[in-house]
Amino acid sequence: MDEKLYSFLKHTAIVMVAAWIGWSIYDSFFQSRLPGQNAFITAEKFFEDGDYERALTEYETALSENSDAPYLVRAKARTLMQLDRNEEAKEWFDRAIEIQPFFGGTYAIRGILYDRMGRYEPAIRDYEKALELDKEIGKGPHWLTRFLRKQPEKPPTVKDRLEYLKAELAKPAGERLLRMPEIDEQQRTYKQ
Repeated sequence: MDEKLYSFLKHTAIVMVAAWIGWSIYDSFFQSRLPGQNAFITAEKFFEDGDYERALTEYETALSENSDAPYLVRAKARTLMQLDRNEEAKEWFDRAIEIQPFFGGTYAIRGILYDRMGRYEPAIRDYEKALELDKEIGKGPHWLTRFLRKQPEKPPTVKDRLEYLKAELAKPAGERLLRMPEIDEQQRTYKQ
């Protein structure tokens, strides 16, 4: 290997390692964190791993430090939804909407909750409100998010589900197909 190229690569590697170590030190010791943020980060890891009971415990710890943070309230609600504690989840989604009424993601997730509960009319209203507030919700996860999740197929979006529900509810009651449990179980949890 050419001596100049070797020297360049060596110095580049040293600079990159030093920058990474410097950032790690800054992030760990000097960067200010919001109250409850450490518990929130831990809870998010548990949530991603599907350990919803432990995630709920950590979200509650975070909420004890920062009770009105909308992202914490919303996170607790979606965790309760995953635990099939639907009425509690609805109360927490309602609270998140009271705190942050113009955030479309909360309406989208509450719509999913209503949908799971078989309450399709409120689900439709929430899906419509979510899309009214944030058109990006109708596009689904970004390609990079899907890549990181190892999800090559684009999943159905809130907009897709809204259109499907409207079409099915327009049919006579005996012809409607509103749930497909084997397919529904394969869907990732919506998070925003």
